[in-house]
Amino acid sequence: MTLRVRELAVPGAWEFTPIQFEDRRGVFVESFKSTEFEKVVGQPFDLHQINCSVSAAGVLRGIHYTEDPPGQAKYVTCVRGALLDVVVDLRPGSPTYGRWDSVVLDDIDRRSVYLSPGLGHAILSLEDDSTVMYLCSLEYSPEFDREIDAFDSDLAIDWPTVGRDGRPLEFIRSAKDAAAPPWKA
Repeated sequence: MTLRVRELAVPGAWEFTPIQFEDRRGVFVESFKSTEFEKVVGQPFDLHQINCSVSAAGVLRGIHYTEDPPGQAKYVTCVRGALLDVVVDLRPGSPTYGRWDSVVLDDIDRRSVYLSPGLGHAILSLEDDSTVMYLCSLEYSPEFDREIDAFDSDLAIDWPTVGRDGRPLEFIRSAKDAAAPPWKA
């Protein structure tokens, strides 16, 4: 196996940590391998779109989700920099509804996070130029896209206040994310 796997506290979300092969040329990793992914998740990843975002330190994107159905699964990898990846269970009736978990994704451990449809997602950039790649199971469909306020007190997400370099973070959000409704609206 070239990936170590850990299920998060939110069922339907997993952390994948690749084994890194390093020599004098640099580092090589297999950040996604369909056979290993399918053994863990129980189904193939149906790739329809790949997105890339580059963010300054303090940029907070989310909490975003796609109505389920149709739902959107994501496989998220940080290829440069560092960020906190937060997964929130937004599936009504789920025993972990409202629970969240987080993973630091960076260019050192090269972890990835998989989110099943129905889960909310947010990232907080912990340094300038943090670059994230999202493999998505659904093409962008604005009619199904939704957001929730990342600072909702009922969710009580413990957002870091300092970046990777130890300097204080100033949260930067899009107007849409800043105006997002609370979780239980």
